Amino acid sequence: MVYLTRRERFNAAHRLYNKEWSNQKNFEVFGKCSNVNYHGHNFELFVTVKGNPNKETGLIINAKTLSSIIKEHVTDILDHKNLNIEVEILENTIPSIENIVIAIWNVLASKLEGCQLHCIKLVETENIYVEYFGS
Repeated sequence: MVYLTRRERFNAAHRLYNKEWSNQKNFEVFGKCSNVNYHGHNFELFVTVKGNPNKETGLIINAKTLSSIIKEHVTDILDHKNLNIEVEILENTIPSIENIVIAIWNVLASKLEGCQLHCIKLVETENIYVEYFGS
């Protein structure tokens, strides 16, 4: 089994808050990330796929093809967006980094041919990232 990782980037704003709570409780739980005017991040996305190399090409997936799939179905959807109000795949959810990475997995898992999704790593800051290996 061979693993291939492609890195992409996108910028987006979000606000962590539970609409059922008061602003005070949201601030107690989420701190300044619950700012009513939102805040932004320069996200780094790592998509790792796995498979066996094709005998004719030596590839599990063409890296250019993988990049195009990620761009069309993820980064074009998320880049320079307010994740709370502009992104359908995050509708009715708190756009935490954990929920974002699950949504990305759910979108990409069905778009790949000849390989399988292994891991999505999403870096929010130099100190915070999540990895998701599916459910």
